[in-house]
Amino acid sequence: MSAATPTASTPDASTPAPPSAETNQATLAADRLVLEYLRARGHKSAEQALTESITSSDDKGKSPITISGEELVKKLTIFAEKPAQPGENTLKTTLGVQKELASAVNSSNLQNLIASIGPVGAEEILSLDPNDKHEGFRELVSWVEGSLDMYRPEFRPIIFPIFCHFYLDLVQFGFKDAAQEFFEAFSPSLEPLHSTEIHRLSTLRLPSHIQSDETAQRFRNEKYTIQMSRSGFALLLGWLTEGVGGEAPGAGDGFLGERGRRGRAAVMRVVNNHLRFDVATTSASKSVTSWEENTGLLSSLIPQPNGTSTPFTNPQAFNDAAGELKLGPAPISEELRAETEKSLREQAMMDRDPAAQYDNHLVRPSTTGGIVSPTTADLLPHPPTFRTMDVRREVEKIRDARKRIRLEPSLLSSGDGNTPQGAAARQRSLPSICAYTLHDVHESSPCCIFSQDTSLMAAGFEESYIRLWNLKGESLNGMQSEFQLNNIRDSSSLNSLREKGGSPTRKLIGHSGPVYALAFDPVSCSAQPPKCLLSGSADATARLWSMDTMTNVVAYRGHQNPIWDVDWSPMGIYFTTASRDRTARLWSTDRTSTLRIYAGHSSDVDCVRFHPNSLYIATGSSDWTARLWDVQRGTSVRVFVGHQGIVSTLAFSPDGRYLATAGEDLAINLWDLGSGRRIKKMTGHTTSVYSLAFSAESSVLVSGGADWTVRCWDVKSAGGPPESSRTNGVGSSTSGHHSKELGPDVIETTDLLATFPTKRTPIISVHFTPRNLCLVAGPYLSTTAR
Repeated sequence: MSAATPTASTPDASTPAPPSAETNQATLAADRLVLEYLRARGHKSAEQALTESITSSDDKGKSPITISGEELVKKLTIFAEKPAQPGENTLKTTLGVQKELASAVNSSNLQNLIASIGPVGAEEILSLDPNDKHEGFRELVSWVEGSLDMYRPEFRPIIFPIFCHFYLDLVQFGFKDAAQEFFEAFSPSLEPLHSTEIHRLSTLRLPSHIQSDETAQRFRNEKYTIQMSRSGFALLLGWLTEGVGGEAPGAGDGFLGERGRRGRAAVMRVVNNHLRFDVATTSASKSVTSWEENTGLLSSLIPQPNGTSTPFTNPQAFNDAAGELKLGPAPISEELRAETEKSLREQAMMDRDPAAQYDNHLVRPSTTGGIVSPTTADLLPHPPTFRTMDVRREVEKIRDARKRIRLEPSLLSSGDGNTPQGAAARQRSLPSICAYTLHDVHESSPCCIFSQDTSLMAAGFEESYIRLWNLKGESLNGMQSEFQLNNIRDSSSLNSLREKGGSPTRKLIGHSGPVYALAFDPVSCSAQPPKCLLSGSADATARLWSMDTMTNVVAYRGHQNPIWDVDWSPMGIYFTTASRDRTARLWSTDRTSTLRIYAGHSSDVDCVRFHPNSLYIATGSSDWTARLWDVQRGTSVRVFVGHQGIVSTLAFSPDGRYLATAGEDLAINLWDLGSGRRIKKMTGHTTSVYSLAFSAESSVLVSGGADWTVRCWDVKSAGGPPESSRTNGVGSSTSGHHSKELGPDVIETTDLLATFPTKRTPIISVHFTPRNLCLVAGPYLSTTAR
């Protein structure tokens, strides 16, 4: 087929002359006759060839006309205005689109396709210019950083959720290059506080990734809660609607103009659809840390009790509704108390110590005002009768209380540390610290633990074994492999069956994965060495080891993923485990099945601890929250929101009133269990915090972390940043008291008593003895290690 020849009158020779109507009709009639003849004779191949020839001859010589999907929607929406309301787009909703299509086309498939799009109308599609999001986010950051110092802390939480939604929108609608450019331009400034989420977003490159990613779906389906003062919220609305407000230095013409308006409109859409503002009744701005407790995707983090008509959107509202807690000391039976007092009197007569008669009042500990103590019926079931070991434990507790070194950190604030009086105050304020360093640890030592009587230390290793050390240098001897039970008549015959010539260290083998958690049983306390050791591993089992036979007694199976932490009940018999399967579980040593399952966290449960009275357990999670659970009922009674990273360690104060939590956000939070409120935030560590421990009087908190330091904190002090770092009443992150190794954004709060650095040893375990000696341990990191 040849191309059409242009006529002489055609001004442009490159444009073919349109054929006349008569010629087209004659050609179509002839072709139709030939096709009908071939179809009647059954010549299908010839019919198909002629059809293709006709089609190609019609299309040849015509230049293809292409139009983007966005331009097509633009042209359609021009003629899709509502007659009653000119300027209002009738294609804004799915229902409007279906009505327009129903009048123009009867294809049910096309209508079903439009209906599956959801509430994304043409107006929203027209607004998906990637440059609008880039410009809008840049102006938002400029406005926030250019605002007054008193408002900046409450404006900054807006930046991260809008960044996430802008990036997800760009990926969802196919702007892959624009999404990558947006991510590379703005993610570095957000990574210090949101490293986990930023890394997760960087892996989302296609719309299918967003549909299958849990974090992305949480941002899509939940509203990001932001707490803001009334005056701050008014300033935000003024900027979104009119472009007025603070302006960063060098911003030029401000936020006016068409580009600024379109950028603010993009921010406004995210604010309306994906953010929920908790506006305070007062106009005064609060401190930096007060916004952390009410910011984030809170709806899935706050438990929703059965029977409530309206869900809780604020963690404090849930804590207030959960009711009063029984935080006082656990009661002991009258028979055990009487036997303990009798033993103390007998020991005082033997030792000829007249002062010992005044120790009996310590057997009946007094309860702090306002604290409710539990009854025997509230406790977990225990044997009805006490043992000789129970009496020895209670007697040793009294002796420890009498000989305890009392730490008084309040004395450190008065006087000069360089004077003799200041040196004496420092000795009474700070604990003595004994550090144990593990050398030649080729892989890693994820955990380490000390016994209450300071005679044993145990460490778990990546190579799936546990190593024990006797800190007194005595031999760790197990039982001989072959013996008959009928030959055992008394303790002397039992001791004769022990191994001879042992070593002060011993290896326990039984797990098939790295050992992540260890705990010695607390039954004997400091009266004698422990009888059992509990371990948790990546093989999803918890194992009980006998310290008499040095063998594995039983394996507890129930978790489906690695066990990150284990802890004993203060009364013994019961223990709890924390796992990657997002649950904590309660076990008993005499049963291999789970007694209770504590489910509610939205990510790994990384740490778990029993309350001193054994009525509650606390859990810390990778969802950035900590929870307090009722052991008997298995329900959550407190939720603690405020961390900006994984909560990897926690500790109860011995008096049962406080909970300290810490993790990867470099901060230690102190919580009041009765009200569920955060008392203060302690900062000073430059990397993750690995371990926490309270002194016996609950006056000093010791922490160890990956920054190779041990730090002591004053629990009773008000804390907060130094006065020099406050600007307009708000703590600043750009100035303050910094140690030599601190980064530019880490401030040492005023409640930091002292810092004890090591050479190259991350502190993975800190432990207070009943007499307030502090023991710490960690693996030495060689400079030549990989």
